[in-house]
Amino acid sequence: MNFAPVIAWALAGPPPGPAAKARLLLLDTLGCALAGLRHPRVAGFARTLQAGFPGPVALAGAGLAPGAAAAVLATATCWDEANEGLARAHGRPALPVAPLVLVARATGTNPAAALTAFALGYEVAARAGEAWRIRPGMHVDGSWHSLGAAACAAVLLGLPAEGIARAIRLTACQIPFALYAPIAAGLDGRNSYPAHAALLGQAAAAAAAAGMDAPEDGFADARRIALGLDAPAVTEPPGTWLLEEAYLKPFAGVRHAHYAAAAALALRGRVAETPKRVVLSTYAEALRYAGNRAPRAAISAQFSLSWAVAAALVQGDLGPAAYTEEALADPRLRALEAMVELVEDPGLTAAGRRGATLAVDGESAVVTGVTGDPDRPMEEAEAVAKFRRLAGPTLGAAGLDRAIAALLRDAPAEGLFG
Repeated sequence: MNFAPVIAWALAGPPPGPAAKARLLLLDTLGCALAGLRHPRVAGFARTLQAGFPGPVALAGAGLAPGAAAAVLATATCWDEANEGLARAHGRPALPVAPLVLVARATGTNPAAALTAFALGYEVAARAGEAWRIRPGMHVDGSWHSLGAAACAAVLLGLPAEGIARAIRLTACQIPFALYAPIAAGLDGRNSYPAHAALLGQAAAAAAAAGMDAPEDGFADARRIALGLDAPAVTEPPGTWLLEEAYLKPFAGVRHAHYAAAAALALRGRVAETPKRVVLSTYAEALRYAGNRAPRAAISAQFSLSWAVAAALVQGDLGPAAYTEEALADPRLRALEAMVELVEDPGLTAAGRRGATLAVDGESAVVTGVTGDPDRPMEEAEAVAKFRRLAGPTLGAAGLDRAIAALLRDAPAEGLFG
């Protein structure tokens, strides 16, 4: 797959509409990352990396080199499972790309240059995601995202178009694939996958800057060898900013569970606190990827339709609070989760549509869309409110205002991480 046409097109920078969406994606990523950094394991990850990568970027009590800081932010971003995604890529193109740009802004990179680096990296990653269709048992994070990280890092290094292409080629020849297994086992190692993508992308960009190169057909070979995909990849040609299709999540948790949560919220207040029967009908892909039952760890609960229903009914939301130790030990939540019956809605599956129907003791709610869907994009005011909710405990009121001005209005970015 030849990314040169995408590079040539996107290197000019995004026009006003896509630029505005790119800024919202950066703001949303920062909010998710700051919330994630408050988790002890993420802070521990930062402190441990400091031993090998000490530097001036302060995160969670550690002083890190910029590259390591971006890796930590990538892990922090997905910790609460509240970050962006792109449906056609079946994943999150910004996951290792946005942290590189956030660190660049915090360390003095020009806002326009940083925005171009993000937009180009996103567009490369999005198209890589279109082409990289994982096998059952694999997980998308940390795989094709690394091509976008390489492109972004190369732009931040000031490489010309050919240097950016070399960085992508180098990454494509060592593109990793990751397993879903930690999630199924209730283990949170999955959250380290995007850190690997951020580090790999930076290493490839550095290698490209030094003049190293790799074959043009590396990505095609990787698709064939790792995934068994022999047909040429079909991706969106240059000219369409896929970042405009990106969704911002109104809830924490896998996107498939958002329809279930919205249905539960619609019924909340209309059903008894202790119902007799709860049935969720939804599409097959949601059942396949988010069918975890009786989750004992946050990572499993984030990929659990039944937990999403129970948390929304009890808490009136599906946010990070749904995955705390207190929530996971709540006997009422556990009893409700065990009661939820999961069944396929063959109509949704056959039509390739997303949605959910929740029936509770004769009352029902049908949800055919949620905020973030193509016809319901999250508006700036909603994105800012989400950012304030997630980042407020870290930044405080004044810090929130400064971060919003930096990322949405190109103001100076001092104190971006608190």
